[in-house]
Amino acid sequence: MSPPEPFPLYHPADVRRAFSSDDATRRFAKVAQLEPGSRVLVLGCGPDGSAALLLARELGCTVVAADTDDALLNPVRERVRAQGLAEQIEVRRVSLDALGLTEGEFDGILVQGRVLYPLKATLANLRGLLAKRGRLGFTFPARVGRFAPKATLDFWERRVAGPLLLPRELLQVVEGAGYEPESAETLHDAELDAHYRDIETFLSSIPGAQPAALREELALHRESNGKASVSYAFVVGRRKEPGEKPPASRDRG
Repeated sequence: MSPPEPFPLYHPADVRRAFSSDDATRRFAKVAQLEPGSRVLVLGCGPDGSAALLLARELGCTVVAADTDDALLNPVRERVRAQGLAEQIEVRRVSLDALGLTEGEFDGILVQGRVLYPLKATLANLRGLLAKRGRLGFTFPARVGRFAPKATLDFWERRVAGPLLLPRELLQVVEGAGYEPESAETLHDAELDAHYRDIETFLSSIPGAQPAALREELALHRESNGKASVSYAFVVGRRKEPGEKPPASRDRG
């Protein structure tokens, strides 16, 4: 068995990320109640910066598009300049160990298709950057089948440094970390299969051991015969304050 992969989990830069479509970005913006002037961090924005561009162009948000490598950020800078959005979008290189961002700065934080930290570290590291009632939307692997082969569970629990949770269990962890859980969606089987086909195309040209865990992930997916027991989830939670009353019931009971 290969050793655990360090965070962030490896992902080829040129592969389109899960939950990064324009529609997915708009869904997050709606749940997060973003509006003109809202300040948003797109963390791990990748070389296309599409979410940052959409939030600035369509919603009038002020955006920090952040990633860890200037090779990823330079194409984003070019797109920002070409679209005349330099006053709305700051493109910033960051270290995941110390983001160097201001506490309470953001009305929304968006992490699409990248797993940057372990689950509890994601929630702890990013909560303080949110303004009151700010929303965090992030991607994390989730168990989706009633039965998962032991090899699959062993792989994923090693890879994410903890138990593999169902979406409802992810929401429970979100709540325990100081958020009001609001939504969780997963890639359905056809979406997940398309995602892996895209990744496989790029992996064939990447030398060395860096993508070893991702190759193992692909092999386990192939063994599922199109019915995945593990997928990727996109989870949204609102920063909740100590002593805050729970939301009103949505029914009349």
